[in-house]
Amino acid sequence: MTQVTDDPQGPFEGPEKLLEIWFKPSANDVPDAATPDRSGRTGLRKVDRKVWEEMLDIVKCQVLSVIQGDEMDAYLLSESSFFVSPHRLILKTCGTTLNLLGLPRILEIASTLADMHSVYRCFYSRKSFMFPERQLGPHRDWKQEVEYLDNIFTTGAAYTVGKVNGDHWLLYLTNPEDGNTPQIPPVESKSSQLPPDYTIEILMSNLAASARTPFFSSLSPSDDPHAHATVLSQSLGISDIFPSHLTNLDAYTFTPCGYSANALVKWGDESASIDGGDSLVKSRGSREGYYTIHVTPEEGWSYASFECNVPSHTSEKSRSTPDLKTLIQRVVNIFHPGRLSLTLFISSQDNDAAEESVEAAQRAFKAALTDPTTTRNFSHGPDLSNGCRLPIYKRTDKINYEFGGYDLAFASFELSA
Repeated sequence: MTQVTDDPQGPFEGPEKLLEIWFKPSANDVPDAATPDRSGRTGLRKVDRKVWEEMLDIVKCQVLSVIQGDEMDAYLLSESSFFVSPHRLILKTCGTTLNLLGLPRILEIASTLADMHSVYRCFYSRKSFMFPERQLGPHRDWKQEVEYLDNIFTTGAAYTVGKVNGDHWLLYLTNPEDGNTPQIPPVESKSSQLPPDYTIEILMSNLAASARTPFFSSLSPSDDPHAHATVLSQSLGISDIFPSHLTNLDAYTFTPCGYSANALVKWGDESASIDGGDSLVKSRGSREGYYTIHVTPEEGWSYASFECNVPSHTSEKSRSTPDLKTLIQRVVNIFHPGRLSLTLFISSQDNDAAEESVEAAQRAFKAALTDPTTTRNFSHGPDLSNGCRLPIYKRTDKINYEFGGYDLAFASFELSA
């Protein structure tokens, strides 16, 4: 989070616009999957950084740093994050950035530089804006955003999840059979079984004063904002959301305030051995996922977001990665929000299994935030509340959605009186 594109005297829009584009069902399906470069890169990961930076100029944000993993590259931006996999891109931007205006250029880059001429699936989502009147281009209104996307994709679908006159979540998505760019044949996968797709978001507002204070800084020109953010991440427990030996964290402190972090996380070995249906996603072998955190700490419009695609299990058996309830508690304990929304978006070929996964997630949401026995005994990171480490919340909304090949669990909470 920073105020590069916004009036520094005005409020900053923390809630992000999230664009996710799949050009192939998996990394195994990219045209050059069998011919990686010397670094083992294929598909979109072969595209030069300068090309992505030119695209990001259209969006009105800049690259601060990059970490390169085994399966993806994580770009930390002046306004949030950009993740590049061989077959997929995730562009998450806050403030008054023009996220969707980068889409035509992204499609052109994929076609000309990665030989991928059609879109397998596209997702665009965001929380309701705090200051919609400050947005630019198609982002001034959800209807305009939908119209912009409909001019690119032939039969996308738009949804509003939650209270229209309260906290809600907006989603636009296309399906494999109908979501491709016009007059281009559908994409077929070479993979016998597609890897699972799983994303959880925790969107928090009205952060406690004690939680906001650490994200204000007065760094001098000689101070390293990455080094400062690394120390801050360790002191607040951000570095330990997932085990540090599995995590490659890249964080940045903004002046006078704000914080952003990307992390690449190894996962999968232990999840592969789970029995009894307590994992939301089954996996085979070691994989690489990400999480990203962005913080706008100013009073009046304070906001923090956490997004992660590392699958969680729903039991509390001993494992190296946290179960879903613990993950939620670790994140919420850092920020102590007055209000928060959670979304879990999960792919499934089995409707019954997906329905159970979504319900298991809803139970984990509720147990993490509303059960006094679990919140009172929870300990992770600093004690910011001068009493019970984790506040007690009440659930204000619970909604499950079933889409084509995906299921969604959505819930909203606010502090109990």
